Formats: sequence, structure tokens, C-alpha cells
Amino acid sequence: MNWRIIAIPASMIPILIIAIQFEIKPEDVFAIGILPFLAAVGAMIIKLVLQGVKFAYIVRKYLGPVDSIPKLAGVRMGSEFIKFTTPMFVGAEFIIIYWLHKKGISTPKSSWVAILDIVTEVFAGGLLAIMAGILALMNGAIVVAVIVLSTSVFVTTLWMILFFLSSKKTFQVPKGISNLIQKFGKDKGGHIIDQTNQWMEEICSMSRKNFGTKESKKVFVNGFILSIISWIFYGASFMIIANETGYVIDLFDSVMAVMAANAIGNLPITVGGSGLAEFGIVAYLNNLDPFNFEIPQKSIEWSAVIGWRIATYYVPIVVTWLLLVKLALSKYTKPNIS
Repeated sequence: MNWRIIAIPASMIPILIIAIQFEIKPEDVFAIGILPFLAAVGAMIIKLVLQGVKFAYIVRKYLGPVDSIPKLAGVRMGSEFIKFTTPMFVGAEFIIIYWLHKKGISTPKSSWVAILDIVTEVFAGGLLAIMAGILALMNGAIVVAVIVLSTSVFVTTLWMILFFLSSKKTFQVPKGISNLIQKFGKDKGGHIIDQTNQWMEEICSMSRKNFGTKESKKVFVNGFILSIISWIFYGASFMIIANETGYVIDLFDSVMAVMAANAIGNLPITVGGSGLAEFGIVAYLNNLDPFNFEIPQKSIEWSAVIGWRIATYYVPIVVTWLLLVKLALSKYTKPNIS
């Protein structure tokens, strides 16, 4: 976990480059005002809370009263720290599986819940990003549109195909990879392959058991709706700060710009999409090459973009880290049952 702490200052390098390149001073960012900044932070925290509530809802539907709703929501929020400090925003699901396993839930059941939670998130975010990419294409922003669409379509399609195919087919480790691991890992490698295949088989078995039922469809739809709402709050965070700087943007355009930036930030280049998200939101709003630093006059200011990034990335990093340590990674002692 220590390397993730190092990843936080590393993620600040692109922002420092932007600040130096355009002579952005702290007072330029502070000029946004404390109330709009706090409002943007609040919108982002609401997004995280909704993610947590969705996770608690899914857990209780499939696993029963594992823990209180606030505790379940807090664990899910804390797991976001892993995504914030990882390229392509992955890894939160492992924290969820680990925590549920500590609570006595089997790995296949923990994995199923984590996958369902992630799939609803990816599906909702992917559809919004695809909408943003189509709008960029219609407005002639070819480079932005290609990057946004290629990233969002690939990630969304991959997750959805694997998720829905799991109810039709039992996945196993590909033979080529299996043979390679067993060749170099000997007996230990073979044991790992056997465990992995058993884990995947049990997850697929759960998919077949749950897919097609009325209750599962309801859970998926409700999870999807909560994810859409959470992404809307994420988009609102940018609108709050941008409007305060004099750059007028409505909620729909703000959501589209943020989702386009999120798709570009998914490129596995920087930690947490740092730098890419900032370039992406500017490029989307100005139909530019997303790797172009220049911002046209009478457009969104870099100080507003940096202020938004601090409100929706660096402040939540602190919040999610505290929740991660306090809830997800804390020691758990099973109660004695007499």
C-alpha cells in the first residue's frame, strides 16, 4: 500500500507542469471562492456516497445483512482510493472482495457482488461517455471523439460481454497462459491455475443462478440508475466551478465534458488519469487536440480546471484513504457465537 502513497505526489506532476507552463498561481485557483469549491467537493462526495449506497443495496440483496448500510457504503467509498491511485481506475473490486471475505463471505460470492457493482458503474459511465463522444464527432472534434469513443466503447463492451456471457459459458484460464504458468511455476503454478479455474467456475455458476430472475433484473436496473445519478453529480461539480469563473455551462454539457475527460483519463498513461482528465475536459469544450495545452481566449481558464480537479480528485483521495484505513483494512474479529 505504501507505493500508493507515493503515487499521490506523482499524480501532481502534470498539474504542476500546467501551472508552470501558464504561470498559474495559487491565488488564481483560490479566486474561485471557498463556497463554490466546497459545493464542488460536496457534489463529488455525494457521487461517492451514492456509489456506496448502491454497493450496500447489492450486498444486502444477494448476501443479506452482512453489516450496516453506513458501514457497507463507507467500505465502498474507501475502496475508491485504490482506483484514484491506479492507471485506468482499477483495483477497488479487490478491496471489496477482501473485506467481504474477512466477514466470512466466500470468494465467489464476494466476487459476484463486486463484479455486479463495477459492471453497473462501467455501463452507466460508458453510455454517458459514448454520448459525449458522439456529440464531439458531430461538432467536428475528430481527435477527441476517436479517443473518447474508442476508450469508452472498448471498456464498456468488454465488461458487458464478459458479464453476460458468464451466465452462458464457464470461463477458464486460457490453455496457453495455463501451460506457461505451470511450466515456470511447477506444482505451485498448477495449484494457482486450479484455484483460479475453480473460482471462475463458481462465479459463472452464480451468474447462471441469478441471471434471468425478476429480482436480479430489478437489482441491475436500480444499480444502473444509481450509477447514472452519481455520474450526474460528478458532472455537476465542474459546472459549479466553471460558472463561478464566468464560463457559463449547463448541467448536460458539463456532464458530457466530464465524462469525455473521464474516458480520456482511462488511458493507462498516468496515475488516476492525472493530466489526461484536465486536457480532456479542455479539449472537449474547445474541440481541440486533447494533448494541446493552449486554451483559446474567452474560454474556460486553466485555474478553473485545476480547481475542479483538486475538488474532485485530491480532496476525495484524503476522504477515501481515511475510510479505507478505518473500515476496509481494519482488523475484524468474528463474534463468538455461544
